[in-house]
Amino acid sequence: MLNNGKLDKDSKILIIGCGLIGGSYAMGLSAKGYDVTAVDTNPASIDYGIKQGFFRRGYTSATPDVLRQADFVVLGLYPTALLGWLRDNQQHFAPGTLITDVSGVKTNIVDVAQSFLRPDLEFCASHPMAGKESSGIENADYRIFADANFIITPTEQNSAEGIATVRQLAQILEFKTIRELSIHEHDRMIGFLSQLTHAIAVSLMTCNDDEELGFFTGDSFRDLTRIARINDVMWSELFLLNRDILVENIDCFAAELDKLKNLLQDGNREGLQQMFRKSTARRSQFDVAKAAKA
Repeated sequence: MLNNGKLDKDSKILIIGCGLIGGSYAMGLSAKGYDVTAVDTNPASIDYGIKQGFFRRGYTSATPDVLRQADFVVLGLYPTALLGWLRDNQQHFAPGTLITDVSGVKTNIVDVAQSFLRPDLEFCASHPMAGKESSGIENADYRIFADANFIITPTEQNSAEGIATVRQLAQILEFKTIRELSIHEHDRMIGFLSQLTHAIAVSLMTCNDDEELGFFTGDSFRDLTRIARINDVMWSELFLLNRDILVENIDCFAAELDKLKNLLQDGNREGLQQMFRKSTARRSQFDVAKAAKA
């Protein structure tokens, strides 16, 4: 059991799925002296994590005994896989176990999970807004959290203690900003800030097949397309789960791009300059927000 609803050095933390984020969680928690156990179906990931000291114990399957010992569980799984795994394994957790996740979509995941979860367990969802272009535990590094945002998405089924413990997790891992949103607010925000940007980066990379482009590109194109090196399995799932919101955002972006195209066709320099000034002013707001977090 958690000590008064809090993580301490005696708490048994279990991470299910040790890719980039699960591995970075394990690395950071272990570096701070917490007791971490990991489960991943890939034996190489478990071997790597143990050799690097990311966790004390690692397994390729979640046996009932391993699950029963956990006080706090992090599900580092793709969203739909999370639901199936939790449904199949929840009976093995000890009463009072707290569970969180790392998935990038919450609607039809959090509400569904809470609808079938045992009443003596708690699922308090969260989303670390961090990542790299490269996946896998071999690229894990908890320092990616130092400049990142952490979003907790509680519902009426979550306790104050559960929310506080998930917040404590983010504090231990040194996230820069920790905020709470409803699951619907989360998906609307992420649809614009994360999913639309990935959609734009992918479209930039697929709209021109010239194989010589890489020899001439500058920093602007590299910066815009950094996230186009993308996990096709995970991101196709995230896009489809948040499809309605993402389509709305794509339509909004397309309308602005159309507006810019029309200004070009009309030779409207003043209209272009107004659009550029608006863009510059709005981008400066992000710099102000970043400075306020520092």
